[in-house]
Amino acid sequence: MSWLLPYPLLSAALLVLWLLLNQSVSSGQIVLGAVLAVLASWAMAALRPEKPHIRRPGVALRLAGMVLIDILRSNIAVGRIILGSRQPGMNAGFLSIPLELRSRHGLAVLSIIITSTPGTIWVNYDAAQGTLLLHVLDLSDETAWIRLIKDRYERRLIEIFE
Repeated sequence: MSWLLPYPLLSAALLVLWLLLNQSVSSGQIVLGAVLAVLASWAMAALRPEKPHIRRPGVALRLAGMVLIDILRSNIAVGRIILGSRQPGMNAGFLSIPLELRSRHGLAVLSIIITSTPGTIWVNYDAAQGTLLLHVLDLSDETAWIRLIKDRYERRLIEIFE
């Protein structure tokens, strides 16, 4: 059965998304959505992505909660920066962070965390040197940002994926 649906969750999610986007659960839309979902699953199988091995799901859930709280806090902070007057010492800038994380999946999750948090942008990752280039809206203390990324996110992602 895995030859028919190599990624069953992906197929199911695509079918549901297809039906939601078309705002119809007619038999024709279900058949068309199912065919497209199976084709997309086969295309994904042809790419042969490495499947993630989550070693500590509890840590992943705690990390997800922390990220949601950090996004909320960051939204408030960025809103204050934009709506309020900029205080002296608040400068946007680039920051290079050395990473120990090497897992592709861990790096992908870290990029999502950083980019979805307002005020930070993942700019570049140099795999040869293991460094992340990050843009921060309020770069007042570089060491605090490095500690935040390494202690709060990277350490947990290493626990989850490596």
